[in-house]
Amino acid sequence: MQTTADTSSTPEAWTPTSWQGKLAAQQPVYPDPEALKRALGQLGHLPPLVTSWEIENLKHQLAEASRGERFLLQGGDCSESFDDCESAAIASKLKILLQMSLVLVQGGKKRVIRIGRFAGQYAKPRSADTETRAGVTLPCYRGDMINRAEFTLADRTPNPELLLRAYERSGLTINFIRSLIEGGFADLHHPENWGLGFVANSPHAAEYMRMVETIGDSLRFMETLTGSVLADINRVDFFTSHEGLHLYYEQAQTRQVPRRSGWYNLSTHFPWVGERTRALDGAHIEYFRGISNPIGLKIGPGVTPEAALELIEALNPQNEPGRLTFIHRLGANCVEKCLPPLAAAIRREGKHILWCCDPMHANTETTKDGIKTRHFDKILGELETSYRVLRDCGAHLGGVHFELTGDNVTECVGGASGVTEADLSRDYRTSLDPRLNYEQAMEMALLLARLMAQSNRPPPSPAQRDTRPPSGDM
Repeated sequence: MQTTADTSSTPEAWTPTSWQGKLAAQQPVYPDPEALKRALGQLGHLPPLVTSWEIENLKHQLAEASRGERFLLQGGDCSESFDDCESAAIASKLKILLQMSLVLVQGGKKRVIRIGRFAGQYAKPRSADTETRAGVTLPCYRGDMINRAEFTLADRTPNPELLLRAYERSGLTINFIRSLIEGGFADLHHPENWGLGFVANSPHAAEYMRMVETIGDSLRFMETLTGSVLADINRVDFFTSHEGLHLYYEQAQTRQVPRRSGWYNLSTHFPWVGERTRALDGAHIEYFRGISNPIGLKIGPGVTPEAALELIEALNPQNEPGRLTFIHRLGANCVEKCLPPLAAAIRREGKHILWCCDPMHANTETTKDGIKTRHFDKILGELETSYRVLRDCGAHLGGVHFELTGDNVTECVGGASGVTEADLSRDYRTSLDPRLNYEQAMEMALLLARLMAQSNRPPPSPAQRDTRPPSGDM
């Protein structure tokens, strides 16, 4: 039920529709405005997909991550497909994120915030509005929420009914995840049940199983001491996220709720603004500045310290911890140059943000055969450099953002599983950006856990550092 709420904390002159007075990038053009209006009217009356108290819980946890008390793991498909809204695909994505978080908890000795890049990631920005094949030009594919991938006029024409299908599949996905978690799927007493079919073939399977055994032994030890089962270990918090790209869709699920001030986007816990739509005077920043959700902001190598501070002021004028996450996607070749001035400026101004590294997007390249891919070593390189640079600047890396899948696809090159460019055609499934497969994602988590473990060790004392044998003259 919607009620009138106190809007004293809402930015001046903001409404869920005020973005319509700004330039809106990356929006589809619908041939039938009345059909769009009808679909949005239905969306506006359907139940919300998430709740305000879940959103506030996430914001509290992200504030803890900004203080170094937690670590954010965000991951999932580049763009979801309606066809993949089925139990096995959803469970496999949940499994890989649970396994990765287990590894990070063990290595980093911090609680992990788990945010799935799904249950709403049905729209994608594109570099061009049209695509041409064999002399035929059609609108580009913008995700299943907007049109379909098949290259026909009927499929590529934006269809507002797909907004309703996206809402329905998002709801089905969220409810299935909630059922799995409430039913004990994430129980740390039995993490061995999270294994996927080909885990035994991974070069890191033994290391992961040692971690599982160690955690199991620790739980049994604590329960023996206390004489009771640690019930809180039977379930975990799990949140959803997507890029808030299609502003009409986001607007339709933006509501006021009883006993809370402000407006909430109730289609997801954690929406983010993409690199292509972060113009300070644009429609997306206008929309995002008024919602009460914690939000992410993708930033690339083109952002200056001055621009970053202006965006922070627009999106988080109260400097609220947990409100704003910078998801930096700078590229392995640019992070050393671009990240230090950003971190220094933000620290100097005392702004509260959470630094989250997206090492995927700026490391995309195309092979000589025209296949989009990403190299494991470059992804890892950006991650390691970001960790070091932020530490040297007096800040800290508080999260990671991966495009990944629980399937054993061949879309990214490298890693211990040995995927080469010649292997890409073997099982390349994505219609948009390449993803880490299961083994690559687990290897990345293990390497990140080692990095976190190293940073947690206290520096050696002067006596430990001076290990030279005593001189015979002394």
